[in-house]
Amino acid sequence: MRVLIADDSEALVQRLVAALAEISGIEIVGQAGTVEDASRAVRDLKPDVVILDTRMPGGSGIDVLESIKSDRVTPIVIVLANYGFPQYRKKYLESGARFFLDKSNEFEKVSEVLRSLLVAR
Repeated sequence: MRVLIADDSEALVQRLVAALAEISGIEIVGQAGTVEDASRAVRDLKPDVVILDTRMPGGSGIDVLESIKSDRVTPIVIVLANYGFPQYRKKYLESGARFFLDKSNEFEKVSEVLRSLLVAR
């Protein structure tokens, strides 16, 4: 499963890379730190899954979701947010994200979600 990480925090990206390296069948195909780079990487790299931050230079994760909505094949999006407020969760899920996780207390669930997606393939 091809995964793109779109987050402007290098420390978080490194944590994700380390966590995902332990999962057989996961290939990290790219990283993006801005909204523009994330949107372009989704189109160019065609990942199966995007792990998406809510706030990055150039806009928000919603902007990335909007830009990829028009593509024929869209990846599964896992939003990894600093703020797990219900209104954010609702907005991101309505905008096309499949999962919405809070970085502070649900970080480990990213690996669980990806394992479940691998099994479902």
